Amino acid sequence: MASASSSELDPIEQEIVDHLFVLQPAYAVALGLHAYDGRSPDLSRAATERWASEADRLLGQLDGIDPQGLSGARQIDRLLLRLLLESPLFDLRDARELDRNPLAYVGNFSLTSYLARDYAPAPERVAAMTRILADAPALLSNGRRRLTDPMPRPFVDLALTMAAELPSHFGEAEQFATPLGLAGPVREARAAAERALAEFVAWLKEQQPRASPEFALGSPRFQKLLFVREGIEAPFAELRDAGTADLRRNQARLNEIARAAGRSPADLIGALALDHPGAGDILATARGFVEETRAFVIAQDLATIPTPSSCRVEETPPYSRAWTTASMNPPGPFDTKTPEGIYYVTLVDPSWSPAQQEEWLRSLNRPLLRNVTVHEVYPGHYLQFLHFRASSGSLARKVYISPSFSEGWAHYTEQLAIEAGLGAGHWASEVAQIHDALLRDCRLLASIGMHTDGWSVARATELFRTEAHFEQLPAEREAVRGTFNPEYFCYTLGKLAILNARRRFLDAKFHGRLRPFHDALLGAGAPPVGLIDRIVELAPAPS
Repeated sequence: MASASSSELDPIEQEIVDHLFVLQPAYAVALGLHAYDGRSPDLSRAATERWASEADRLLGQLDGIDPQGLSGARQIDRLLLRLLLESPLFDLRDARELDRNPLAYVGNFSLTSYLARDYAPAPERVAAMTRILADAPALLSNGRRRLTDPMPRPFVDLALTMAAELPSHFGEAEQFATPLGLAGPVREARAAAERALAEFVAWLKEQQPRASPEFALGSPRFQKLLFVREGIEAPFAELRDAGTADLRRNQARLNEIARAAGRSPADLIGALALDHPGAGDILATARGFVEETRAFVIAQDLATIPTPSSCRVEETPPYSRAWTTASMNPPGPFDTKTPEGIYYVTLVDPSWSPAQQEEWLRSLNRPLLRNVTVHEVYPGHYLQFLHFRASSGSLARKVYISPSFSEGWAHYTEQLAIEAGLGAGHWASEVAQIHDALLRDCRLLASIGMHTDGWSVARATELFRTEAHFEQLPAEREAVRGTFNPEYFCYTLGKLAILNARRRFLDAKFHGRLRPFHDALLGAGAPPVGLIDRIVELAPAPS
């Protein structure tokens, strides 16, 4: 193996990133690379086999670069480039997503980036949406040819739910284009897309009675998933033990708060729901929490807030309402026009019964909504992406987004905020934070149990019900999510990795100061959590 320099990594770095975006153009758009606007992937078997073959060639070329000739930072970049190829190869070959999961097809039609972000003149964004819609028939046709019977039942059921929301989402594009006098092409493309979608849904419903209860990855694939997504080589049993320990720690703290209040843990969690905004006040309440948490980060010196910064609060788009309570649409690391983030919150549906509306409002109680705002905005996802956008990292680091680092950071900040005194020490704030932490602990344990140890959905449901104090319906919903999204282990996995790094480095390298430690973490982008310790070691010490 020849010695290498950082410059020898540069050409293949660009080549690997370009190749990734052939298969995942929507990911490029989300990062702020708008040369990929309006592109859809070719998901035919022949096209993805060609893609995989070229990925194999690039991996061989990457393996030919001796890491010992690279700087420490570029050694990390070399691994990131490897994972950028091995991760989609895992999806194609090991998980067989395009052969067994209809979500891989109906999940390709989000237009939110074009509708919500004013990054380019409106006619250009309309043209991009029109191309997405025009490509829908071919993409869905490939799905019908590739998906094999039987498919896992949870995958089929959610794909049908998601597909039912798509026509109204397509309609948003036509509504956006109408004032511009550009509705005609959108209407034509939309009609073809909806016909193809209706055919796909009818075909999928024909397969539904034969859908299989089998969904698990199995132990070898689960272990490989941990590496290709997060660079983790530790046995998943160690992660299960760490998740169990965190669950017990959070339960012990909840019991301690309950004893001090003379109530049961379930009573405290139930009491949170009584303090909720009215249906017309949700967005205003969320906006107030955005301002409160921003001021809190500054006052407690928790992290630097890059300038300029601006986050607006909006209602969740119809396309995402079915499975999203709140979310963040951040500026991508390559976005240059605006740093604005969009904090989406799902409102009451006027078509719901009064009982359903009240149930939703109770689930968006003020202590919980404040905790969600910490997670989504300050010092969570929005702050994280402001740093990501401002960082001067390599191309590999600008492109690689680890789910466990991204969600782990946001989940970690929930605990951080309570440690720093958010909520003025009232028990409700900490109980809301712990309730969410129990949920994330159970997600990690359910994921490992269902995908490596033969757990049924019913057993996972019972875990959420008994260990995280969830009612039967939301507990079952969480269990089902783990069948098609095993990576919802990412919240606790990432949080624990960050806490471990904090214990190791905060005093030794950062003199006990949280802001420089957090800034060093956020300045690294969103790397695989298996590399966090190495990245912090390489970060310059604060002056």
